[in-house]
Parts: sequence; structure tokens; C-alpha cells
Amino acid sequence: MPLTKLQFKPGINRETTSYSNEGGWFDSDKVRFRMGFPEKIGGWVRQSVYNFLGICRALHPWVALSGEKFIGVGTSFKYYINEGGSYQDITPLRVASSAVTFGAGADTLNGAINGSVQSIILNSVTGFPTGGGLIKIGAEQINYAGITSSTLTGCVRGVNGTTAASHSNSASVTCATLSVTDADGHGAVKNDFVTFSGAASLGGVIVPAVLNQEYQITKVVSSTVFQIEARTSSSISSITTTSGLNPVFVFANTSDSNNGGGSAVGAYQINTGLDTTVQGTGWSAGTWGRGTWGSAADLTVSGATLRIWSHDNFGEDLLINVRDGGIYYWKKSLGLNNPAVLLSGLVNANKTPTIAKQILVSDKDRHVIAFGCDPETDIGTQDPLLIRFGSQESLTDWASTATNTAGDLRIGAGSEIVTAVETRQQVLVFTDVSLHAMQFLGPPFTFGINTVSENITTASPLCAVAVNDSVFWMGRKEFYVYAGAVKRLPCTVRDYVFSDFNENQIEKVSAATNTAFSEIWWFYASENSEENDRYVVFNYEQQIWYYGNLGRTCWIDRGVDELPIAASSDHYLYEQESGFDDGSTTPATALLAHIESSQIDLGDGDQFAFLSRIIPDITFRDSTTTTPAVTFTLGVRNFPGGNYLHTDANSVGKTASIPVEQFTKEIRTRLRGRSFNLKIENTGTETAWRLGTTRVEVRPDGRR
Repeated sequence: MPLTKLQFKPGINRETTSYSNEGGWFDSDKVRFRMGFPEKIGGWVRQSVYNFLGICRALHPWVALSGEKFIGVGTSFKYYINEGGSYQDITPLRVASSAVTFGAGADTLNGAINGSVQSIILNSVTGFPTGGGLIKIGAEQINYAGITSSTLTGCVRGVNGTTAASHSNSASVTCATLSVTDADGHGAVKNDFVTFSGAASLGGVIVPAVLNQEYQITKVVSSTVFQIEARTSSSISSITTTSGLNPVFVFANTSDSNNGGGSAVGAYQINTGLDTTVQGTGWSAGTWGRGTWGSAADLTVSGATLRIWSHDNFGEDLLINVRDGGIYYWKKSLGLNNPAVLLSGLVNANKTPTIAKQILVSDKDRHVIAFGCDPETDIGTQDPLLIRFGSQESLTDWASTATNTAGDLRIGAGSEIVTAVETRQQVLVFTDVSLHAMQFLGPPFTFGINTVSENITTASPLCAVAVNDSVFWMGRKEFYVYAGAVKRLPCTVRDYVFSDFNENQIEKVSAATNTAFSEIWWFYASENSEENDRYVVFNYEQQIWYYGNLGRTCWIDRGVDELPIAASSDHYLYEQESGFDDGSTTPATALLAHIESSQIDLGDGDQFAFLSRIIPDITFRDSTTTTPAVTFTLGVRNFPGGNYLHTDANSVGKTASIPVEQFTKEIRTRLRGRSFNLKIENTGTETAWRLGTTRVEVRPDGRR
């Protein structure tokens, strides 16, 4: 019988039904297209054994004048500089030194308890934090939620890998949770970081080495009191795990009755941000009309939003900005052990913005630009539509005069600036409803701005990327491109993407370029996920779309490094397009990739087809295993809406490389149905594959 070539249109199409998309691909995961043919994407490996605290949503690479390669890493908790795989904490300080005292608790049981009671009576609760904490009785560790009279309430037994047990009357009860009092007001929120110094022993096991180190605040009790959990002496970075902190706790004894002395001080880092969008706050959180005008947000911390950083270089130095927060400066020559400092606190700072939504340094003319910042005439009061720029080549001169190039612009459309993206010729500024082009004009106006479109949407502050002079971005249920004019991008997977999309976490949408393959990637959270777990790709060279499952919170393209670098919610950075496996595990596991075609029939589908043979066309070039293989699966069904009645899955494996790559010659099969489809997938490690033009032996087999 004659053979039929299975030639499919490149890209995935989910805008139609599978049956109506005959001759196309309908589903994929971890597959891209090269010259119109599908292939498995590259794998990934951990950039280093070290990880970071919090969720990373901002990466920025650069090279110092002396040749060091740096990556700025902005997380919900901290800002790091990654050099050689290790992380140096340069998070700015909010308060450099404030006097503090400590309180600890230890006592005995008032009556025996079994392993299930959730209220524990003590002889005295003096020194025990009233807001809950961590205690130990014998070898068992217990969390309690509060104190009523002399009773610890809301107890969770056998935590931190210990076992709930019975304990006798008068058994010793020690507490790892310390109360810290800052009489001047600490201004901290839960999860903030504070470093203590100058503290003396509390009299027992809580010695100076335990107190004088960095801590993460576990609970804020009041404006003057917060709690920490005492641990053995170690740096924050040395006790991080994929889940955060994993300390060895130190439990106070009855001798720990002092307060740490009169010289103890705390240095507070800037407040941490949220690692997920909370309904009632942040850009695009919640649905329109969800509450009454002026109603309170669903937060205990006023103004808390998803932590997003912006950053750019001023020479080899670094400017960083917390969205809707301060602007900070890190000077490379001072070393990695020094935190970034407020830009407005630099010597000779004049009218420098103190709050902004985003900062960047224009490459062409060397102006520091702040978006959504405070005006020159009202420092400290944020204007979400105001753009200010300092004088050319200056960090500190922001007061507009006739002798400098400092100034400002204000956008008249929208309610706030969402993001700004620099291209070769201009800076594109996005509000929630409009797009504007900002260009350098020179004196006396410095910059001019014009409206490009007043009919767009913007998904998030991280949803737009530039490729040459084009800018691509995701909007609300749309994709756009700007290349001199704004156009909606026709998308063959639009309905599929936005029908499985967590609108409450739209602020997390992150765009990235993978220029080695002419791709724009968008990572987003699916409907049942709180974190980015899916991606959609636009190949701007082939003008096609494809998608898959992959959890990445941000991504930077190759450039400073030979491979793209991406951050994951497991607190690691990954080198992408490295190997062909999932390097998030040790050892690496198979990167499961597949692609599935739409249904194919004979004629108008009015007669059955009999499939007796398939001749694969595939290459395993670049595979590092000696026995790479994929599975070819043919499935048949009788009606577009029916189940696949029969399937035949067969392995296609490599047999030789020399002189010409050889693999499984043919697959014999016996399948009968009105339509059929083809699926290719792999399950093995170290396997790369690229599909060619597969052929099948198929013949008509009657109408009944």
C-alpha cells in the first residue's frame, strides 16, 4: 500500500477543536519548533548548591570593570548579589541601630500530661511570650498559640520531627521563643530580618553568641515587641534550605532571667514583602467592584504588596528599587559585605526621589529615571503617574535648574505606571490602560513623551520584554507587540492559556527572552496554582505559539552568562538549556516532553481507515545516552467527541550513529477507526529528539 506523509503545520493551535485542526498540532509540553519541526527543549541544572531566601522575581546580570560577573537577585525577603554561585546579602537597612532588650521563659509542669493534650498548665508563665512560641519538654518540641492565666493554649504536639509523649508533673518546660522589646518602636513586620549586637548573656544558655547574630522575626506582638526563636550561632545563609530557615534551636533555662544588658542594639533591614498576591492589595489584586470604595484591604500590614524589584547599573555600581518603596545605591568599590544605601542619603543629594515604582538608567544619554515617584515640590508623597529624571551623569542632582538636565514628565492617561521598558531608541512607559513613548530630546526639554495607545491592558510589572526595537507583552486575555505601532498578536493558544489562568495572581506574570531560539516566554500561574507553574511561548521568527508546564518566577537571557538563568520557587537559580534533564533533583530525572497531533481522517471522515505500519523519521542527535528512545503512539476513534478506542504505543530507539544515524525502521500496527492521531513522548534521561516527516501505511476500510 502507498505510504502517507504526516506533515503538520508548525506550532500549537487550541483555538479550534482537535478535529477541525486537521494537519496541525494540538497539545505539547517542553517542546519547541525548529524549522517547522518539533523538538524537545533543553534541560536545566542548578547554578550552584546555594539557595536564597524568599521568592525571586527579579534578576539583573552585569560585569564589573575588573571582570567579575554579578547577578542581582531580588526576592520577597532580601536583595542579593550572586557571584560565582554564592549569595551576598546587600539588603538595605531601615534602622542601623536601635536599643533592645530580651526576655526568655522557663518553668515546670503543673500536673502530668499525656501525648495528646493541647492545653499545658505551668506553675508560672513569667517570661513566656504571650503571642505563642516554641517550647520543649524532654525531647518533645511543641508549638503553642497563646497563654490564658497559667496555661499554654492551642498546642501542636511533636513538631520539628519530634514525637508527642507523656510527661510527668514538674517536668522542665523550656522556651526557644524570645521576646524582644524596642522601646522606640521597631516598625517591623513578620518575616523581617534584624541583626543584634552588643547583647550580654541572659544568664543561662542564651549566651552572647546566640543573641548577637541575624534573626528573622516570627511574630509582631505590638509596636514595641516582637518575637524571635533562639538558635545556635550560624549565619542566615548557612542555615537556609529549600523551605527557608532550618535552625538548631536553643531553649532557655530558668537561669535565663536577664535582659541582654544595656548595650544591645538591633539593625533592621527594610521591611520584607509578600511572596504571593493577597486579595485587597497590589496591582490588579481582586476583582473590580469586590468591595466598597474606600473599604479596608484584607491585610494586617498596611501597604504590603507583592515584592517586585527593579534594578539597573550606573557604571559598575547598582541602583535598586522596591516597587512603591525606596531607591537604593550599592557601590561596588565598597565590597559585597556592605548593604545598599538610600539614594537620597548620599552626599550632595538634592531633591532625590524617595519612593518609586521603577527605576532605570537610560543607556543612550545616561539619565537615572524614576517612574511613579514623588515630585520635586513634595518629597515623600508618591504620584503614580509622575516620571522624574536626574541631571545627566548624576546620581544625586535631581533639582531642575536652568544649568542641568533634571526634570519631570507626567502622564495624563491611566491611574498608575505599571512598567517601563527601554528599547534602542526610546523608553516605553505602560500605565494600566495606555502606552507612551519617551524619547531623549536634549536641552532644554531633555525628554519628550507622546501617547502611542490608549486602548491596551498590561498584565503585570514584569510582563513586557524588548527584542531589538520591538516590545512584546501580555495583557488581560490578550498579547501585544509594539514595533512603531501597537498591534494585538494573533495567538493560536489564547483561549487555552486564559481559560486556565489564576487572575488573582496575574501580578506574577513574568516575561523573558530566549533569543537563541527566537522565543518570548511568559510564565504564569494556572487556575489552581498560587505560583507560576505554566508557560506560553511566542516564536517571533516562525510566528507560532506553543506552551507547557514549568515553574519559573523570573528569567534572564544569555549574555553575561553563556546560558539563560532562571529562578524557581524552590529557592534556586537554574542554568536553562543545559543538558536534557530536570536538574532540580539529585540525581537528575527525565525531562518529560511530548507533542500530540490533531485528528486525521480519510476524505471527509465518512469511511474507516486501517493503519498497518508507521515509518518514523526522527533524530536523536546530541543525546548523551547511548540508547535514546521515544514512544510513538497512534490512537483511533470513530467520532470527534468519542474516546480513543484503541491505541498502539511503540518505542523508537537509536541503533547506530555511523555512518548515518540509524533508528527503528518501522512499526507494525493494526488499528481501525474513522480518524487517528499521533503522539510522541520520551521518558528516559539524557535524551534529545527532533521529529521529521513520519509516514504511515493507511488504506480505506469501508463505511461500516
